[in-house]
Amino acid sequence: MVSLLVLIVAYMCGAIGSSNLFQRYVRKFIEDYGTPLTIVFFTGFVHIGRMKTVEVQTLPTSKAFFPTQDRGWFIHFWDLSVADAFIAIPFAILLTILFYFDHNVSSLIAQGTEFPLKKPAGFHWDIFLLGLTTGVAGLLGIPFPNGLIPQAPFHTNALCVTRQVSDDSESGAAKGHTTRVVDHVVEQRVSNLAQGLLTLGTMSGPLLVVLHLIPQGVLAGLFFIMGVQALEGNGITLKILFLCREKNLTPASVPLSRIRRKQAIYYFVALELIGFGATFAITQTIAAIGFPIIILLLIPVRTFLLPRYFTEEELSLLDAPTASPFTMESVGGNFGEKVAPVTDRGDARLSSSHIDHTDSVERGEANNA
Repeated sequence: MVSLLVLIVAYMCGAIGSSNLFQRYVRKFIEDYGTPLTIVFFTGFVHIGRMKTVEVQTLPTSKAFFPTQDRGWFIHFWDLSVADAFIAIPFAILLTILFYFDHNVSSLIAQGTEFPLKKPAGFHWDIFLLGLTTGVAGLLGIPFPNGLIPQAPFHTNALCVTRQVSDDSESGAAKGHTTRVVDHVVEQRVSNLAQGLLTLGTMSGPLLVVLHLIPQGVLAGLFFIMGVQALEGNGITLKILFLCREKNLTPASVPLSRIRRKQAIYYFVALELIGFGATFAITQTIAAIGFPIIILLLIPVRTFLLPRYFTEEELSLLDAPTASPFTMESVGGNFGEKVAPVTDRGDARLSSSHIDHTDSVERGEANNA
């Protein structure tokens, strides 16, 4: 029950932020801080009144700056036999593939085309740092740190500065409707550093006491809301919703409306669902650690097989590159894409003549990383 209440309240906070209710500063406060305040409220909610008599599972904790198991901080790898080391090699290869995929995908999504970034990407440095932190984590016997989905793009969303614009290219009832677009992103390192320091601080005694008060149902609600928000922006979800809409009520500005062969959308969605089903199915078996192999097999399918059945224009709308050429410049650009050098990132997305400014700049998005 608590997890569902967290989901409902946090989702309502996000909906208020994207609506026209209240004054701008009120809805922005609800949008940016609604989710963490919801977690704080429901953490205290289960400890007051009659709820105190209800037994709920809380987050398990250990002693301050101490491993969760009764052992030392350092793993005694020198006690392992040579045979054990060779047995671990196949699993290490799978883990390397997983991290290479997971970290790069989360990094690409966090630097997607919807974010007008100005600072260049650092994919090589990311992997180098990931290798160092993975090695240290292995020696300490703690979980390996890597990029997370959807937390990474949520963090970028929270750093966005947005504004309301009107689109006069629409006709009929949709003419002049307003939408919120990203003006620029506050690119800095302070928030990531603060997150790391707070994570380290959670190992201290006082914060461990606070963490132990959080019900597991509240955390489940937090994952529910992150999942719902991720599904709302998922490409498969958006394509299915497009196919379910009435054609006459679909705005002309929707990119999928430019695809003349509607069957192409059905076929592409079917392939995406098959890929999702195969990936999910393998995670339910003993071979779950090998699910990155299924995802990697989709790369040659997209690169060599799909262009035989879909036109270049259809693929550019159905499966456009996640990151912009500016972001991919350090790794040779997007595969098969030939574009002119990007010299100005400030007006690449908002320079259309039909867009007029109708509101002042708004800071933040509906997600709190």
